[in-house]
Amino acid sequence: MRTLLIAGMGDVARRALPQLVRHWRVFAIAHHPAAAARARECGAIPLAANLDCRESLQKIAGLADDVWITTPPPAHGLQDDRVRKLLSALAKADRIPQRISYISTTGVYGNRDGEWLDESSSTQPQTERAVRRLDAETALRAFARRHGSQLNILRAPGIYALERLPLTRLLQNTPLIRPEEDSFSNHIHADDLARLCMASLQQNRGGIRVFNACDQEPLTITDWYGLLAEALSLPLPPQLSRAEVQAAVSPALWSYMAESRRFRSQRLQELGVVLRYPTAREFVAQLAANPDWQAMALAKGGKIR
Repeated sequence: MRTLLIAGMGDVARRALPQLVRHWRVFAIAHHPAAAARARECGAIPLAANLDCRESLQKIAGLADDVWITTPPPAHGLQDDRVRKLLSALAKADRIPQRISYISTTGVYGNRDGEWLDESSSTQPQTERAVRRLDAETALRAFARRHGSQLNILRAPGIYALERLPLTRLLQNTPLIRPEEDSFSNHIHADDLARLCMASLQQNRGGIRVFNACDQEPLTITDWYGLLAEALSLPLPPQLSRAEVQAAVSPALWSYMAESRRFRSQRLQELGVVLRYPTAREFVAQLAANPDWQAMALAKGGKIR
């Protein structure tokens, strides 16, 4: 059985773990006891290490055949020092990972004013967090070329699930952008992203490949929130001009709202995964028809995005 190392025990990794442990002996880097407990509950072996501490990562050298990196970059700076420390530790052994998968972000493309993009489109990151993600991609590419590892980069847009719907803005009546000025974005359900990542780890193609891990229908921000508001019987916030919304929301929130791009994701067919939710509309239709789902979604609150 092959050995897999997971760096980042977040929501998507936890969704994938029950399937991963059937195919790999799984180790999971866990800095906090709660993360270690979650990993152990799902059948993984927790490793007490900290991606911000180079010395703690010495134990991972030579450990794994494959590596899945889901951890976010640091909150500040223009480099992803976490990924760089991880790769430095992995390189200090004769046994180098053969397959690496990394969850990045479609934010590396920057604002494209609603332009249609695919994996061949240029990267133009315009926020520091996107610059850090692209730095991680660059470091991973260099590692893969140097050591002959297979590298799959999955650039994800807004990730959603029943437990992580962006309801805060609806509940707080945060204004939205008028339809004629609104921004486009694709989405991906967390379960679908987990399945795409697992499929990417099972590939034996070699080389470096980028995938836009997106659904098949871009929506404007107002369309997305309108669908959720209708399904949950919540009022839709006021719709204002871009300038008025920018003045009303935090700079952090505006950085998400301002960027507009639409994606084609035909390359995902290479991974052989049929999305459970090819469009966000299909998820929302199930949400609207299921009172238990609605109660759970409202009880969980939501994330800003």
